[in-house]
Amino acid sequence: MLYQIVSFLLEVAATLVGGACLLRLYMGWRRMSMVNPVGRFVLALTDWLVLPLRRVIPPRGSVDASSLLGAWLIKMLQFAVMMLFLGGHGWAVLPVLALLGIVKLAISVATAVVLVSVIMSWVQNRNAMGDVFERLSEPLLAPLRRVIPPIGGIDLSPLALLVLLQIASIMLGAAQARLLGGAVLGG
Repeated sequence: MLYQIVSFLLEVAATLVGGACLLRLYMGWRRMSMVNPVGRFVLALTDWLVLPLRRVIPPRGSVDASSLLGAWLIKMLQFAVMMLFLGGHGWAVLPVLALLGIVKLAISVATAVVLVSVIMSWVQNRNAMGDVFERLSEPLLAPLRRVIPPIGGIDLSPLALLVLLQIASIMLGAAQARLLGGAVLGG
């Protein structure tokens, strides 16, 4: 039971900070201003980690590798603590676990962006946050919108994307569990 509590708390912290790092990376790649409620929140959560990393890895163009590195380090720390807690021996899998964790975290961020965008579109109240989430979700939904036509005036592409993201998350979670389980068992 204690392991489950520690694991849950680590997952919440890593998802919040690591997800903000990935959102910072994505917003930079989309060349979005950080002078909005979402951008200010992301900066407040990540500056302590990303700014020192930028001294080592400066951003190139629209790619902020320090944000990606920050998210990866957060996932490394999360899995290292979990392995220590379980008395694991397979430290060699730690970078791979963190990499899978980053991909799974990116899926979680994409899921959250799409959900918030859809919910905000229902409100029909134009505001800065709605515009930010619409700009963030559009590139994710555009490929599906080309394939899935609206049915009765309702856009089903967000639902299709959420299903695909959930399937990918399940597959990545299973791969992580196998790696973590093998590392704990000494395999």
